[in-house]
Amino acid sequence: MSSNNVTRPCLQRRDTAVEAVLRRAELAACIERHAPREGVFSTPIPRLSLIRVHRMDRPVHAVHEPALCLLAQGSKRVLLGGEAYVYDPATYLVVSQPLPVSGQVMDATPELPYLAIRLQYDTQELASLLSGMGRQGPSIVQGASRGMMTADVTAPLLDAVLRLVRLLDSPQDIEPLAPPTIREILYRLLTGPCGHRLAQGALADSTSHRVSRAIDWLRDHYREPLALDRMAEAAHLGLSALRTHFKSATAMSPLQYQQHLRLQAARRLLVTGRLDPASAGRQVGYASASRFSRDYARIFGAAPAKDAARCRQGLHGALPHLGE
Repeated sequence: MSSNNVTRPCLQRRDTAVEAVLRRAELAACIERHAPREGVFSTPIPRLSLIRVHRMDRPVHAVHEPALCLLAQGSKRVLLGGEAYVYDPATYLVVSQPLPVSGQVMDATPELPYLAIRLQYDTQELASLLSGMGRQGPSIVQGASRGMMTADVTAPLLDAVLRLVRLLDSPQDIEPLAPPTIREILYRLLTGPCGHRLAQGALADSTSHRVSRAIDWLRDHYREPLALDRMAEAAHLGLSALRTHFKSATAMSPLQYQQHLRLQAARRLLVTGRLDPASAGRQVGYASASRFSRDYARIFGAAPAKDAARCRQGLHGALPHLGE
């Protein structure tokens, strides 16, 4: 084999790596222009948000809606139940079910801030795309898979995301060009390693889609005593199947999921409504004030009143940079 035949693949890999670095640098510059300070910024492109954080901070708790999260700079750790998902500019995070999680920026300074995009989507978009993919679409497996996953960022995906964010510099191009670019991004996700999981949730009669209906029911009724029979009926699943598939998708039981919803709602009431802990606990469905305080401290690391005071003083990393 000639030295030219050996050298050519090495040069191609080097060129690809350099191109990825340049694209990430451009993406970071675009985000910094349109997110000039710390925070979460909505954009003229529907469901696209830009996020900028200058420091490592305490975990932020929220219900993460279905979305693609891709970083231009920094790194982040997301906890789902007892599982940790860490991602950086070389990897992306996809969430396919609404999930109660905590997220913590791991790498950020004022000089090199954490810079991210979050693109939310709905299952109808995926279903429409899948219907036209035919045999090119991902294989569908039985059962429900975890609703959160990470994978390596590919050059085509990074290119599509960069082209979408570039549109913020030419607002007149957003309406005609953003929808097909978003569709391309979803196509890249569906044809990537996470595609089969995303496809599960998009098909109307799949187990994952039924779990989504169970989650919707629980989010509407989380203040009430947990009624698994009604939840199973809403999802068109048997009780045993509901328990099994719900935990497969969310890494927690329906009761644990309900508890996270209640505690996050109570925290918002404590911080914004200035309610006392007992009143906030009752409002989200807790019958016992002591049980509420114990659960709250276990999730948020401090008693309700102390935690709420820290949030109001801006000391608890209250930037809502998850999927809420």
